Amino acid sequence: MNGFFADRPSNAPGLALFLNAGDPPLQDLPRLAESLDALGVDCLELAVPFPDSATDGPVIRRSAHRALADGVGLDQVLAAVERIRPRLRRMRIVLLADWSHTVRPLGTGAFVRRVRDRGADGLLVHGLPPRGREAYLSAVRETGLPSVTTCYAGSDPAVVARAAAEATAFVYLVAYYGRSGGAGRVDPRSVAAATAELRKRTDVPIAVGFGVSGAADTELMHRLGADAVVVGSAAVESVERSLAERRDSVHALEALVRRLRSEPAGTPSPARAGTGSPQGKDHKNDHP
Repeated sequence: MNGFFADRPSNAPGLALFLNAGDPPLQDLPRLAESLDALGVDCLELAVPFPDSATDGPVIRRSAHRALADGVGLDQVLAAVERIRPRLRRMRIVLLADWSHTVRPLGTGAFVRRVRDRGADGLLVHGLPPRGREAYLSAVRETGLPSVTTCYAGSDPAVVARAAAEATAFVYLVAYYGRSGGAGRVDPRSVAAATAELRKRTDVPIAVGFGVSGAADTELMHRLGADAVVVGSAAVESVERSLAERRDSVHALEALVRRLRSEPAGTPSPARAGTGSPQGKDHKNDHP
């Protein structure tokens, strides 16, 4: 397994958290990143905020709008990554960027080179259209920047095969169709089947998102074959609540990570929508 979720015992799945850069405010990001690193978070998926995502529910969309209202854009996000990355001991940073809002205006090659040069460990492009795929794959190959691919549990076999073939960081397996924070439910059989099929086709880790909000959910996904879980809506919602209550967002996210890691196995917390990842966040770079 590669470095994104390496150095873990077999009974301890990896953990990725999704946040919009700028929510909480960018000035809090260095302290937050160092804290998550110390707590054993494997990956911070940091989105360059963009408006009106069709794949996200209201929690993550409100977060993006708060960041955009504060003037957060690509330059500020990359500058923050460049400052933070050398301080981290093990946590990786994956940048998420929307094709239409962020990548296309710069050009794919120029964008990928900027992301690599500022120290990001990986890249996931949201909404990448078929016509842009070859240029993107060529750019990440030429720069050596690891790429995250996506597919759904229940995707067509060709989509699963493509996600496995093109991933060099990890495959983000979305547990069910729908928007982040939506009303879908996890079907354990379909998740298990998808992880098994991906495992036949790739050696990169498989991270499952959607419906993960506690340790019981994490353990379930691990039993179904996931190397790691992705937590998005639960993380973003904790930030939103702490901002509304004028509490420290860093402390709120620390508490969430501890719940994800240490909740007793018997605690009722069925994997479900509206509470999980993105982290369950629906990042589609190939529209399965």
